[in-house]
Amino acid sequence: MAAMTPDQMAVIHRACFTTPRPWSASEISALLDSPHCFACCADSGFLLGRAVAGEAELLTIAVSPAAQGRGMGAHLMDLFLDAARHRHSDQAFLEVAANNPAAIRLYLKKGFIQTGQRPAYYRQPDGSAVAALNFTRPL
Repeated sequence: MAAMTPDQMAVIHRACFTTPRPWSASEISALLDSPHCFACCADSGFLLGRAVAGEAELLTIAVSPAAQGRGMGAHLMDLFLDAARHRHSDQAFLEVAANNPAAIRLYLKKGFIQTGQRPAYYRQPDGSAVAALNFTRPL
């Protein structure tokens, strides 16, 4: 697993996201300062997770645009699921913008099922809103 600094993570996150807005290096660093948060990193991507009270939350996943479509997201998800189990989680959950079909396909492939929706949850740069879809899976 490749090590990555919050600055490097923020660069990748900024290249991947407008909705929800990208996270800054200081926001990523603050998350990683929590004893419950963890990062899974690879050469061209990373994810941040949090494990508390038997549940693991995927906070974000980002793969450099040049490396997308090569299985990096699936690899990072496998690392996340293993890390969650290692942290004694029985269930994993996440939310994703409804207009992110690549991520939704990945989550379904990894055994997540949609369990809810938050209408008009994310604001896009043009001011319009998009729903957040909630997914979960047992570990």
